[in-house]
Amino acid sequence: MPSLFDPLQLGAITAPNRLLMAPLTRGRATREHVPTPIMAEYYAQRASAGLIITEATGISQQGLGWPFAPGLWSDAQVVAWKPVTQAVHDAGGRIVAQLWHMGRQVHSSVIGEQPVSSSATTSPGKAHTYDGRQDFETARPLDLDEIPGLLDSYARATENALAAGFDGVQIHAANGYLIDQFLRDNANFRSDAYGGSVDNRTRLLREVATRVASVAGADRTSVRLSPNGDSQGVDDSDPVNLFVPAAKLLSDIGIGFLELREPGPAGTFGRTDVPRLSPEIRKVFEGPLVLNSDYFTLEAAQERIDAGVADAISFGRSFLANPDLPARLASGAALNEPNMATWYSQGPEGYVDYPALESVAA
Repeated sequence: MPSLFDPLQLGAITAPNRLLMAPLTRGRATREHVPTPIMAEYYAQRASAGLIITEATGISQQGLGWPFAPGLWSDAQVVAWKPVTQAVHDAGGRIVAQLWHMGRQVHSSVIGEQPVSSSATTSPGKAHTYDGRQDFETARPLDLDEIPGLLDSYARATENALAAGFDGVQIHAANGYLIDQFLRDNANFRSDAYGGSVDNRTRLLREVATRVASVAGADRTSVRLSPNGDSQGVDDSDPVNLFVPAAKLLSDIGIGFLELREPGPAGTFGRTDVPRLSPEIRKVFEGPLVLNSDYFTLEAAQERIDAGVADAISFGRSFLANPDLPARLASGAALNEPNMATWYSQGPEGYVDYPALESVAA
């Protein structure tokens, strides 16, 4: 079986190793969702990843309710992303933009309008806002005549990502955000062509993936799903019969790779007793499969490769705290611990100040 340090073809992207950097919302953009120079330093530091998947990046103001998260709908955002992608490429890395519409997981004080979703539902818990945590609001269902505009937003964000120098894009269809809200039967109560049957509930995923692939190319398009939960109050009564067909339709489209966030019962950042569905998805998805969640050791990650369940592993908090994670894992060096208190702060602390091995040695 291949090693995590062997190269892997992810569609059109050649990854020199199988240790990918998972998307990590960090909140270092401006209030207008424009990337800042410190983000170029952050991502360039982690260019030794087989592939960097950026923090979730909004396709529109309607879909981006996270304070200080970046977007990809305006010219200013495109211009500000260019130094980021250039810095990664200059450091020898590869980077794709994760495209995000949060659906009901936003607050009107951030996006300037009522949240939208598959149906008129309310997320549990509280939303992040510029004025602290606030109760989520009831979302309104997207009208059928709004769907084409939503697809246009995904296409425009994809065009902007390519113009900004990204090597491709990833569609965020996981973790209880808009596409996930259409997929799952405890959030989607529609009676039209986007609700009811699995074919209908996967329709938006199919349409978004097809549209994005028509712009970027299927081989530069990927998708993230969270089939066994960790979805912020969005669940399904029969995840196997939902996500296996969803993976099959993505395989038929020919996307470059599929990433699955799969927490377990002992998950440290979201947990669930729902079994991992990657073995069943592996049977129907013909492209590279990437697994994510709580792989903190080289042995745990390599075991999934050796078992034939995954082709690569994406690391989140380990890459957050260890900019040279592949070198550390290869040498058996100790790993830095992430400073969770600085996760969403706007400063350099806990962002670009984690030491690399050479600085520790010096």
